[in-house]
Amino acid sequence: MPTTETSKTRPRRFSKRRIAGILDEHETGTTVAELCRRHGMSSTTFYKWRLKYRAASAAARSGPLPRPLAALEGENRRLKELLANAVLENATLKELLVRRKK
Repeated sequence: MPTTETSKTRPRRFSKRRIAGILDEHETGTTVAELCRRHGMSSTTFYKWRLKYRAASAAARSGPLPRPLAALEGENRRLKELLANAVLENATLKELLVRRKK
């Protein structure tokens, strides 16, 4: 993709396949500094890629939530509902108290 003076976007230097290869190299034990030097990129770029591509692939691989996490989310949902009910009851009692004082 040729760049022009009016063009605001730069062409991509690394394809998704090449990024995946670089991330795989890191998983096999190559340091971030070595990868950045070898491929001519910054460590910030590496960490952004790792967040973007590995998080997406991990989510795709993981499938349903592990059992303990699902149980915790269910309990969290139940506690939020209890809190909402308590707040609503508190607001109602405050209204009644204000009405009685009048």
